[in-house]
Amino acid sequence: MRRTLAFAFMSLLVLFGASTLLTACNTAKGFGRDVSSGGRAIERTADQATPR
Repeated sequence: MRRTLAFAFMSLLVLFGASTLLTACNTAKGFGRDVSSGGRAIERTADQATPR
């Protein structure tokens, strides 16, 4: 009984940790896309403002 309870607790702990890491990875990826998109918008604006 005690071994089963310990196994269940460890399994939940591992699943919680894995889901947290996967969520953080997805968030960082989305943040990188947002920053990249913002950089492209700034670059386009600067190109339009530069006299030719």
